[in-house]
Amino acid sequence: MTTTVAVAGASGKLGSLITGIIDGFDDFELVAALGSSSALSDLDGVDLVVDVTTPAVSPAIVERAVASGSNVLVGTSGWSSARLAELGRRLEGTDRGVVVIPNFSLGSVLATSLATVASRFFESIEILEAHRATKVDSPSGTAVRTAELMAAARADAGPVEAPHIDQRARGQQVTSIPVHSMRLRGVVAKQDVVFGGDGETLTITHETIEPSAAYDVGIRLALPAARDARGLIVGLESLVDLGIALPGRS
Repeated sequence: MTTTVAVAGASGKLGSLITGIIDGFDDFELVAALGSSSALSDLDGVDLVVDVTTPAVSPAIVERAVASGSNVLVGTSGWSSARLAELGRRLEGTDRGVVVIPNFSLGSVLATSLATVASRFFESIEILEAHRATKVDSPSGTAVRTAELMAAARADAGPVEAPHIDQRARGQQVTSIPVHSMRLRGVVAKQDVVFGGDGETLTITHETIEPSAAYDVGIRLALPAARDARGLIVGLESLVDLGIALPGRS
């Protein structure tokens, strides 16, 4: 059976990559490629909506898709934990599913997972993330997701040490962890999670160099998962067996 798909944000870099991958699947059919001037009604009637737009537009697209009976794959960053919780409640009692993937890179997911494990052993943690100059949101969805998972993993230990956080140069706190964002020409995506301990530091780094290659595996995993999903699923780590237990997973 063929799954019909509409992609919102199809003209963007990630949208173009996803539409190309969909065209290569035998059991997926792209029936609508939406741009900024498209009507939300263009989403209606498909099996799966892929949202790769902007943080300001994404919630309305997801709401429209769920209301019209479609499953959704969200590749747009900027979904806060509060907004995700609201979406999860919205899906309760329905047969619809939404998969939210802050980052389609397998390497990024592994780096975040390793950082989650390490967070239990250090009291000082900060995140430095850099993206292209045109990225409209900061901190990145990946940085927010990393901070939230680390905070959940070290819930018994409480907030991290973050001195002088009242000073603007100290970054934005996400679940008590300072996050510093750079938006630069020449950068695709890079994240450093820096841990400080007595007499040592540990840095876990991931850098995206070529997006089409880095995101390919994650997109191919996410599309069928979103088609079959029920309820809310967050993060590529929820779709792969990492061999370790992360917060919120059994």
